[in-house]
Amino acid sequence: SILSFFAMCGPACRILLSPKFSCSAAKEELKACDGRSTDMSFHIYFFIKVKTCSCLGDTQFCFRFRRSSGRKTSVCCFLDHLDRDLPVYLKKDPAYYYGYVYFRQVRDKSLKRGYFQKSLVLISKLPYVHLFRTVLKQIAPEYFEKSEAFLEAVCSDVDRWPPPIPGEVLHLPIMGVVMKVKTSALLFSDDVFISMTLPTVHEVDLFRCFCPVFFHIQMLWELVLLGEPLVVMAPSPAESSETVLALVSCISPLKYCSDFRPYFTIHDSEFKEYTTRTQAPPSVILGVTNPFFAKTLQHWPHIIRIGDIKLPGDVPKQVKVKKLKNLKTLDSKPGVYTSYKPYLNKDEEIVKQLQKGVQQKRPTEAQSVILRRYFLELTESFIIPLERYVASLMPLQKCISPWKSPPQLRHFSQDDFMKTLEKAGPQLTSGLKGDWIGLYRHFLKSPNFDGWFRSRQKEMTQKLEALHLEALCNENLVFWSQKHTEVETVDLVLKLKNKLLQADREHLPVKTDTLKKLQAHIRDIILALPDDLQDILLKTGTT
Repeated sequence: SILSFFAMCGPACRILLSPKFSCSAAKEELKACDGRSTDMSFHIYFFIKVKTCSCLGDTQFCFRFRRSSGRKTSVCCFLDHLDRDLPVYLKKDPAYYYGYVYFRQVRDKSLKRGYFQKSLVLISKLPYVHLFRTVLKQIAPEYFEKSEAFLEAVCSDVDRWPPPIPGEVLHLPIMGVVMKVKTSALLFSDDVFISMTLPTVHEVDLFRCFCPVFFHIQMLWELVLLGEPLVVMAPSPAESSETVLALVSCISPLKYCSDFRPYFTIHDSEFKEYTTRTQAPPSVILGVTNPFFAKTLQHWPHIIRIGDIKLPGDVPKQVKVKKLKNLKTLDSKPGVYTSYKPYLNKDEEIVKQLQKGVQQKRPTEAQSVILRRYFLELTESFIIPLERYVASLMPLQKCISPWKSPPQLRHFSQDDFMKTLEKAGPQLTSGLKGDWIGLYRHFLKSPNFDGWFRSRQKEMTQKLEALHLEALCNENLVFWSQKHTEVETVDLVLKLKNKLLQADREHLPVKTDTLKKLQAHIRDIILALPDDLQDILLKTGTT
């Protein structure tokens, strides 16, 4: 999408282009429009308002917005197939789109406002922040010097991109550059063999984002883990979006299941919903830049104010957590404003390690690796006891009978889970002390637990269905049918066919050989029936 700023009417969407590989729903929403005619262009139109005083030059940031409720999704979209094998933090959310923006603002005395302003916006369902940021960085500067025909050539290149396959290296041509992409790494190379390696397709520079508040990273991890309402007040969309994305990623591999908006404006359709004082603030992380929010969101329980994010050269000064009553509208200093008391004792070791890295001029990439490993180990220490307890809710395999429906998972009992923590709690993998029990009790009431548990329930239910299919395949079904009536045999065939359809529809974790074996069983049973029944059953469903 191309957006320009006009003196009389503000930002306007001039062109919307959609590569051919886009799924049908995205094509429908990306049809040519005047900047307001579709839900998607409406969001694009309003999200590209930035502070002219602080965004001279080129700026990159991202935003996130809801799909309109009446839109149909594409059942056969290749992204659905991709999602099955990806970790949770790389999966698309069917309810949201991401907008990746490259914004240029330069002085131009020939224009009425004195500035040339234009944005190039890439819309995707995929949270590949680093990949799409790199793509825009490759094409946007050249596009601003050329015409729309250049962008059409870019879309022509994108048309040739193969569907993404987890774990495989893809070669993605983009205007004379070939990107070699993998979920774990991204490699650029051109015709003269100049290359550079980028570490990831989705991660942001974690240490750079947390540097202004890294004395409080453990408390921020708890707030994100518990799905607490959190506002990031930043000087620009770039700082806002990167900080929000860093917060969401700090509980990886656990998925953040509430809404988050890397760049939120007063024109967003959820503005009234998220700023009302008639009810408690929702479980959302908002990134904002407009000073108006300092007053509008003053009632929110947790607020982070950050200044310009710079590469850390000096050891950051330790700043105490500030009380919310000290948060003024415009002149408040950077810091964390909250009355929240962390459940866990502060980990001084990670703070000392990062401080030492700054003193020794350790590269920010290395600092980010240390910080990401710390968050990963902390999250895993927290989630492993839950994984262990939930696994115990799975019925034993000997309880699965081919002639009965698959058994149900046992009920999750908070009291039973808490009893397991004494001997098999996070103390086995983490040296942190504190009120782990209180943290778990709070977490079990959060949207993140609800989302995680629903996902685990689905996985285990599908596993039970897969084990039930295997149990059926290991039975002599033809021999069984010979001892039962035709009505019972026909009923079995129909149920087996439904099982095959379910396995395909729900992507059950079943081996291909198992499915082929079950198809062979169905075929043998049908061929043992009278001719008239064979004709009917062979035409019914899939064999």
